[in-house]
Amino acid sequence: MKRLKPTDVVIVGSGFAGLVMAKEIASRTALNVAVLERGPARSLEKYVEEMDEIDILRVGLGQNPAEQTITLRNTNKQTAVPLRLLALFHPGTGTGGASEAWAGFGERFLPEQMVLATHLREKFGAKRIPPDWTIRDWGITYDEFEDYYWRAEEMMGVSGKAGNLNGKLIPGGNIFEGPRKHEFPNPPLTPTYTMGFWYKAALALGYHPYPMPTAIASQNYTNPYGVSRPGCFYSGFCINHGCKTGAKAMPTSVLMPALENEKNFVLRNNSWVRKIVHRDGHAEGVVYMDENGEETMQPADLVVVAAFTPDSVRLLYLSGIGDPYDPNTGDGTLGMNLTHQVNGGGGGMLVFDEPLNLFMTTSSLSYGVSDFDGDLPEDVPEGVLRGGQFTGGAVQDYLPVMSFGRIPPGAAPRNWGSEWKKAAISYWDRIGPGVGMSMDTYPYRQNYMDLDPTYTDKWGDPLLRFTMEYTDYEQRQFAYAARMSAQFTQKIAEVSKAKLISTGPGGNGGGFRHYDGVRYKTTHIQGGAIMGASPDQSALNTWLQHWKTPNLFVVGSNALPQNAAGHPTTTIVALAYRAADGVIDHYLKRPGLIG
Repeated sequence: MKRLKPTDVVIVGSGFAGLVMAKEIASRTALNVAVLERGPARSLEKYVEEMDEIDILRVGLGQNPAEQTITLRNTNKQTAVPLRLLALFHPGTGTGGASEAWAGFGERFLPEQMVLATHLREKFGAKRIPPDWTIRDWGITYDEFEDYYWRAEEMMGVSGKAGNLNGKLIPGGNIFEGPRKHEFPNPPLTPTYTMGFWYKAALALGYHPYPMPTAIASQNYTNPYGVSRPGCFYSGFCINHGCKTGAKAMPTSVLMPALENEKNFVLRNNSWVRKIVHRDGHAEGVVYMDENGEETMQPADLVVVAAFTPDSVRLLYLSGIGDPYDPNTGDGTLGMNLTHQVNGGGGGMLVFDEPLNLFMTTSSLSYGVSDFDGDLPEDVPEGVLRGGQFTGGAVQDYLPVMSFGRIPPGAAPRNWGSEWKKAAISYWDRIGPGVGMSMDTYPYRQNYMDLDPTYTDKWGDPLLRFTMEYTDYEQRQFAYAARMSAQFTQKIAEVSKAKLISTGPGGNGGGFRHYDGVRYKTTHIQGGAIMGASPDQSALNTWLQHWKTPNLFVVGSNALPQNAAGHPTTTIVALAYRAADGVIDHYLKRPGLIG
């Protein structure tokens, strides 16, 4: 094994979390920082020269399942099988990770998410909470966290409109959000034609629509690191793509330009980390395969794991760090609280007579409605405790290849042939935006991650295994979302004069009973190494420092004990800023567990 010269800090993963940690440590201290990224280099220049929609469909920015995938089963009485196609979520690889190909939604979580276990017990009582939920408080409150949200929004240049500014409700913004101290760094993006119908329908129903916060700049913007990027010009090639102008906040567009000026920073691409080396509760570095396939040891005084959630959890398992979770006894914390966001919708397809110019958009340009995000009345027919947020108005992902073939049921005899092609061309720009709801997603005792006993990756290391299943509660969530979405869709049809054609329930449940690996749900996977106030309830403390290995920090959505209705990226970035403060302001001054 090749052994390198020791470095002060080694960081695994070059997504938002990893590069925020790298930038803060490299710029605020004299420590040498090495970031290891298993995929290739990414850059704006490469996106302009090399990327197109067909290329995205073939190879894209994602992980190759032939090299590493997960195995999946619904219960621990079943044998898990490997996913040969990573369809249910889209893990990234290369500089920036999945944050290069993300949609860009930039909202915050509601304040009660940080204390959800306590909140639900006090609001609903123990009798209404399913006994197999393993919800946890974060160990910190929204008020303690708000400044970190602002640092994340400033760095990414989030576009939006405040709805609760220092406790004052602002019409036109999200009046249901937690109080913020600052207006958004950029004003909202320009709404599209179809968003007008969505907005009018929301008002007609008595809702409070607002422009969804998005980390796509609405105007030229320079962040606190001095990195400038242009405003969006609405080309539509956003999600699953790297932005060709940098208007979308990506690690390569908002962090790498600043890090390249740091003399004490290095990024090593094509470096596949396989193990954290540790002894007597102290991490000593990492072992990885370099670009030539040579096993390499990188000694380090401080180790930060900031990979995609399943990869971070798997690395802890492969390294033997932490107590593996046992769903039968509830003992252990490593692998617990696996969640994957629940989305639902339905209500039908809106067909317009005139072209809509749907290709003029961005992946996160939309209105939001948060009237039902949070606690619900007890008389909700489906019996769910909390609702979710509506997002819509523009059609995301409206790309020539990916969107081709969206036609009303019965418009063509089959999904191929000349008649089908004619219908697909005719309807391509006349089917309006649907309505969907994203909802809180709760952890269960029986849903968890561990290592598969049979299948391995290309290096011979065990794959991560998901044990995950929907329960009756998720089915009731899908039913609630379908009912609410149908009401909303009917109103959009009325105000827009569009033809409404029934298509059945939608969303990532899709009316299916089981959690499966073939339908995309979101890339919002949480848990496995969660944060908390005590080591018997969590793998990490509130600074994302490992309870049993104090010079190891695990930064990312693995730390979230459950999933909120909102998109998690802004929260993940904010957590990274807090973890960086934990390292710099506390750990380095007094090594050991942060009090």
